[in-house]
Amino acid sequence: MNFDLTTEQKMIRREVRKFAENEIAPVAPELDEKEEFSAALTRKMGEIGLFGMFVSEEYGGQALDYISYIVAVEEVARIDGSQAATIAAGNSLGIGPINYFGTKEQKKKYLPQLCRGEKLWGFGLTEPTAGSDAGGSKTTAVKEGKEWVINGSKIFITNAACELTLGVTVQAITGRRANGKPEYTCFLVEKDTPGFKAVPMHKKMMWRASNTAELYFDNVRVPEENILGKAGDGFHQMLQTLDGGRLSIGAMGLGGAQGAFDLALKYAKSREQFGQPISKFQAISFKLADCAVEIECARNLLYKACWLRNEKRPFEKEAAMAKLYCSELMGRAANHAVQIHGGYGLMKEYNVERFYRDQKLLDIGEGTSEVQRIVISRYIGC
Repeated sequence: MNFDLTTEQKMIRREVRKFAENEIAPVAPELDEKEEFSAALTRKMGEIGLFGMFVSEEYGGQALDYISYIVAVEEVARIDGSQAATIAAGNSLGIGPINYFGTKEQKKKYLPQLCRGEKLWGFGLTEPTAGSDAGGSKTTAVKEGKEWVINGSKIFITNAACELTLGVTVQAITGRRANGKPEYTCFLVEKDTPGFKAVPMHKKMMWRASNTAELYFDNVRVPEENILGKAGDGFHQMLQTLDGGRLSIGAMGLGGAQGAFDLALKYAKSREQFGQPISKFQAISFKLADCAVEIECARNLLYKACWLRNEKRPFEKEAAMAKLYCSELMGRAANHAVQIHGGYGLMKEYNVERFYRDQKLLDIGEGTSEVQRIVISRYIGC
């Protein structure tokens, strides 16, 4: 067994950490306050190679392993959840389906722009009445000649309504199977397609500087060549995409927990009460010790799941475990961090307040904690 990162992975951690501290940290509070998505910062993240890390060089990627990608997400999340969300969704949900299921023509058309961070792509799965129950989708696509006509709506879609958005992958019902269950197909819909409208969502509690959208499809016509993969494969494609996406959400939880811990430890060492730093009081030091233990456990669990994926071995159970544990860990770490900061932890002048808010979506996005427990319980034979 070898727990060491490779030289390349260590370099990625070092360089992404430097970028996050120098480029993201100074602007994150203001972007959060203004609820402003930054195209300029996203382009900078593209310039240093944070998009398309696991895509082959043929299509503009870097052909890196999944641990390298997860380390990058972790380091961005250590500083800001909004930018980490842009990276995680841009890669796992935007680039991922096209990379894994797209035709050569689709890959050549879209991936180079997405891998450079010049454009973003959304992942249209969640609907107003279909969240955890992805099979409850109501969006439909009906074939008319050599075109498909899409009608319906999606909600809570990241990177789908900003100036960099190139298009979205949308899952739609395209018929019924022999057993009566819906048949799902995924389509690639470009931003300016007639009848397609993407509306930014505002007044969010968390990830306020990431772009979130509602999508509306009103007789949207797309040609047959816009089918992702094969007709009828949509549900399988979405589930496989979510398996990989859980690893990036796990990385956001791990990075966020590390960031909250770092802020709490620094504050505890500098804040004095009763004549000594509060880090010397057992009530505080035990909170920090518990966080340090859980962060170490989370990192090992997440990296193992990524290693399994790299080795092309089954990783779905471990991905669900990592997503569940890392996301809930950030909640505990952020809660301890705010408590250690006392009243200051409730003020926006202190970044720990933002970590506390940003965490909550990790319990909900890409499969709620309850859904992860259902998935895990099935894998263990319950």
